[in-house]
Amino acid sequence: MAVAQAVARCRPGVVCAYPISPQTHIVEALGRLVKSGELSPCEFMNVESEFAAMSVAIGASVGGARAYTATASQGLLYMMEAVYNAAGLGLPIVMTIANRAIGAPINIWNDHSDAMAVRDAGWIQLYAEDNQAAVDLHIQAFRLADEVSLPVMVCMDGYVLTHAVEEVDVPTQEEVDSFLPPFVPRQVLDPAEPVSIGAMVGPEAFAEVRYLAHAKQLIALERIPGVAREFADELGRAPGALVAPYLLDGAETVVVAMGSVLGTLKDTVDGLRESGMPVGVLGITTFRPFPLRAVRDALASTRRVVVLEKAFAIGMGGILAAEVATALESHPCRRYAVVAGLGGRPITKASISGMLQAAARDELEPLSFLDLNRELAERELERMRLSSRSGPGAENMLRDVGIVGSDAV
Repeated sequence: MAVAQAVARCRPGVVCAYPISPQTHIVEALGRLVKSGELSPCEFMNVESEFAAMSVAIGASVGGARAYTATASQGLLYMMEAVYNAAGLGLPIVMTIANRAIGAPINIWNDHSDAMAVRDAGWIQLYAEDNQAAVDLHIQAFRLADEVSLPVMVCMDGYVLTHAVEEVDVPTQEEVDSFLPPFVPRQVLDPAEPVSIGAMVGPEAFAEVRYLAHAKQLIALERIPGVAREFADELGRAPGALVAPYLLDGAETVVVAMGSVLGTLKDTVDGLRESGMPVGVLGITTFRPFPLRAVRDALASTRRVVVLEKAFAIGMGGILAAEVATALESHPCRRYAVVAGLGGRPITKASISGMLQAAARDELEPLSFLDLNRELAERELERMRLSSRSGPGAENMLRDVGIVGSDAV
């Protein structure tokens, strides 16, 4: 509800909606605001698919309207072609990603696999630690999108945040109007001044077009801290613009992460600090463009870095860990990647504490999986070795843990 109110106060001209859990109630609330006249003028469009939602957002943006939509998981994948088009055209669309796992097998719970799948599409990606940050980042996202003419994803953990009940301070309409000027598009379809938007570009200029997209991301990287400072000046608060350090002074081990797990990490680190263990946390707010310098500077004096991430590149390893490793390529610290929380598996203080203590002893593998039931996975691998018709792996493992009957097909 708070995100819907914040988006409404940014005065979008078009909201395109297609339901997919766990973002549905955001666009439903916006629909009620449009219907009641509280959000006006605004055209609320129910569309037939996520691909249509992003297509409508593209059309609205080139038509001169401030455009917004929201999605998650398979919905984001379904609109992927249009997601790339929005970025390639340099359109200032804002979209909420209620982060959710990607199937198969079917899973509706939280991890970061969906946003990571489109991390290189050309969108700015901002990650919220809590719902107050989600509200504040959406308002900053519209300002940033308008200024650099790039689309922005605000990523908030599905269910963990989207369905949490907590106190949130939503800025007033007057406060948002003071921070966010009226929308003036950099490019617009106007019959009085006809142009082509999205024309075919051949080899003679395509590399330059892609370089321009990269250059605009670098411009955004420089501008994001300024937008956050101005937000803080006017509203009295701001989430970490690029990174959010916590207890880094004297920390020999620092855990790096994004999203709602940062709250659990901070609670765990507080306890470990009290017991004399020099640990800290570095939250990443801006994942695209990736803040290499800010990460490098924040971790310059640490002896070991543990990257805790809720997605990974199958066949390779940690995604966020690879970005952090690039930032630290000249820094002689030990680096570990820990994959956690996939498909909504709880990330507990006890597991984090044990993992950080193992890291402090340098006993972690370069890539590990928090709370992985290795015996369960190895049992299925053994079936595959013994039989060429071992059956579907996911269902086999569910039977092993007693979730489905042994006669399930």
